[in-house]
Order: sequence, then structure tokens, then C-alpha cells
Amino acid sequence: MRLKGKRIAVLAENMYQEMELWVPYYRLKEEGAEVVLVAPEKKTYASKNGYPVAADKASSEVSAKDFHGVVIPGGYAPDMMRRDQNLLKLVRECFEQGKVVAAICHAGWVPASAGILKGRTATCFVAIKDDVINAGAKYVDQEVVVDGNLITSRTPSDLPAFCRELVKALEK
Repeated sequence: MRLKGKRIAVLAENMYQEMELWVPYYRLKEEGAEVVLVAPEKKTYASKNGYPVAADKASSEVSAKDFHGVVIPGGYAPDMMRRDQNLLKLVRECFEQGKVVAAICHAGWVPASAGILKGRTATCFVAIKDDVINAGAKYVDQEVVVDGNLITSRTPSDLPAFCRELVKALEK
């Protein structure tokens, strides 16, 4: 129960990558964290393969003060997440307040759109490498990168390292 008393937002949108949402979700719960699914609207969203996830809160109902960190799963969902100004504000404010912001795979689009990558070292799925670089980050090809309160990973196969670093960062 290393994360008892911690409240973490996990973002959701249609076309999310199943493992990148559910593995961190259950890993955080396993450590005692309260995990809140946050999406543009409080409704049910479908993964790339149709697996449902029901949002606990709409992005307009939450703020950075409500959480100790935010996890952004990949898939194609981040392309839609980054269009929601409330989600971007949540990510930006968590980051600015020194709270953990963790993004895996295509989720790098969200920190890029939130304007928090400039001067940071990060990784992501190779297809969005140019987006991450153009947002001002130094791209590296590693399973997980921790740069201050920013944690990034490349693909579902990196989930063990991603979750390990996520839990470690949230313990502080």
C-alpha cells in the first residue's frame, strides 16, 4: 500500500490502448491509490478494440488540486484528448505544480499540446517522435525516461518499467 492516500487521474478517450490504460490503473490501485478516470465527458468510451471504460469525472469537473498526478495512456485517444482544453489544463497545471505527469506511447501528444515538453528529455512511440521534438523535448529511445516529474515510455512492452517509475515517483 505504498500509495495509500494518493489520488491519481487516469485520462480516457475513445480509441485508447487497453493495456496502457488498464495496467497502470490496476497497478496504482494495487498500491492503494485512489484512481479516478477523467475524460472530456462523464460517459463510456471504447478502446481501439471496443473495450469500454466509464469516466468517473468529466474534465470540466476536476482540477490539478484534486490529484497527486496524472497518467495519460496511448492509442489514438491522445489525438482527441489534446483537443479538450480542460484536459490540457489539468496536465499543464499538474506539471507546473510539480505533480507527476506520466505518458506512454502516443500519449506524448498531450504533453506536447499542453506545452510542457520544452527543455525536457522524453520518449514516445517512434511515429510521434517528430511531434515531441518539435514541442521542444530531447527525444531518446529508451523504455522509460524520468525527467523531474515527467515520466514517458514508448510502447505497451515498456509498461513494467513505466509502472515501476510511476509508483516510485508518486511515493515521494
